[in-house]
Amino acid sequence: MEELHRSDRVDRTIKKGKKGLARVIFSRTALLGLLLLLQFLGLWALFAWLQVYVAYVYTLFIVIDFFFVVYLINKDGNPAFKISWLVLILLVPVVGTLFYIFVQGQVGARKLQARLRENIRETRPYLQQQAEVMETLEKEDSESLGLARYMNQAGGYPVYQNTGAAYFPLGEDYFAELLRQLETAEKFIFMEFFIVDEGHMWNSVLEILRRKVKEGVEVRFLYDGTCTLSRLPVHYPRQLLAYGIQCRVFSPIRPALSTYQNNRDHRKIVVIDGQTAFTGGVNLADEYINEEKRFGHWKDTGIMLQGEAVTSFTMMFLQMWNLTGMSPEAYQRYIVPAEKLSRPVAGFVMPYGDSPLDQEQVGEMVYMDILNRAKRYVHICTPYLILDHEMVTALRFAAKRGVEVQLIVPHIPDKQYAYLEARIFYEELIPYGVEIYEYTPGFVHAKSFVSDDRCCTVGTVNLDFRSLYLHFECGVYAADHPVVAEVERDFQETLQSCQRITMEDIKNYSNFRRALGYILRVMAPQM
Repeated sequence: MEELHRSDRVDRTIKKGKKGLARVIFSRTALLGLLLLLQFLGLWALFAWLQVYVAYVYTLFIVIDFFFVVYLINKDGNPAFKISWLVLILLVPVVGTLFYIFVQGQVGARKLQARLRENIRETRPYLQQQAEVMETLEKEDSESLGLARYMNQAGGYPVYQNTGAAYFPLGEDYFAELLRQLETAEKFIFMEFFIVDEGHMWNSVLEILRRKVKEGVEVRFLYDGTCTLSRLPVHYPRQLLAYGIQCRVFSPIRPALSTYQNNRDHRKIVVIDGQTAFTGGVNLADEYINEEKRFGHWKDTGIMLQGEAVTSFTMMFLQMWNLTGMSPEAYQRYIVPAEKLSRPVAGFVMPYGDSPLDQEQVGEMVYMDILNRAKRYVHICTPYLILDHEMVTALRFAAKRGVEVQLIVPHIPDKQYAYLEARIFYEELIPYGVEIYEYTPGFVHAKSFVSDDRCCTVGTVNLDFRSLYLHFECGVYAADHPVVAEVERDFQETLQSCQRITMEDIKNYSNFRRALGYILRVMAPQM
């Protein structure tokens, strides 16, 4: 009898394994991978056919490569991107050159850029800078005035007063307050997220959204197309539409070679009635609130705004919403006069967005401005540390000036390649006085800078090439505001659960893994 039961268990295990294997083989991810592989094979077949004329083709491409190299060296842009392209073109001249032409000739990205410009033009009238706020900023915090002027000019993001801010040191805190605020909605709810996954967190939010729709609240939900790979069903928007929730997917993953799909919507935005807004690192999936353990304890952060600055997040959402499907938008409907706060709040708040299509690295400029103006300290949390030359220089220079520069990064990584690359940058920062700490309980997903008890930023922007150059991002900059102290307090408390990395630790790293890190770094801008 015992052997029979054991046999049944084995049979069930085998069937379960077969079912799991079938699910992998016939999944959308596998199908997309197969279609992309077929396209690669087609390109490879073309190159193989050209080998018949290899001497002529190779000579032609050597000449073409020479002009491409001269062009790249003189082209305006980040040197890291230039180097990665130069390596590819010189290492495999024919393939590298054709790939560069393919990437630079993407029609989809140009159409998206034109559409975004039109959306920004339409929303400009609702993002006008109040002259009196700038005058007050100049009197009370002249050091932030330059950044405010840049934001006005580069992205059309005003600086505001009359805005309260609450900081959440954990995803669990963010989630609890998000549910409370969603329950208060009377007019509209806008939500935009990079990752959405069915589970306790999303199901709890969805339950409220369904109820609010029945109460007459307009609900719009936008999520990034990477969710269609494995997190959500392809036709999930139809399901939400059946509940009365308007839903769009930004750039669904398609089985076609295209750099257009490299620009992801990495933003996390919630706007409720034009009075309350949320952003930060937290997505709508259970690992972000430690309901599911994936990489030890998940340390994430968020921020909630209430007051005039919420208007910027309303417009940022509508700009992205109308990138996914052009339709006339009655923007004025969603401009709600800010309710008076129960008590006046000191300081200034400036929400901002960053786009990969406008040649402005807004997120990086905010970070650089904080580093370059720091006098006593800059404290940073980031899940990834894959830096361009400018950021390495700024971090080193701050430390050389006597500024205390401390970074908290994960001890348990979610991506091994990112961890290998990050450790290469340890070697370039620690000898110059930059202090690096790893969060030993698990994974840090927070993205924040805080400096001199004076200013901070909390948002979605990682310290890596994808966030700084390739993704749509957002954040909140605050100056002389009570929230600055909350961010610094959380940093100090988190530091107690970290171990400092020394040069001795680096010397003990595997030579093989360090070599992999060096190789990965060369191609980091293209990954």
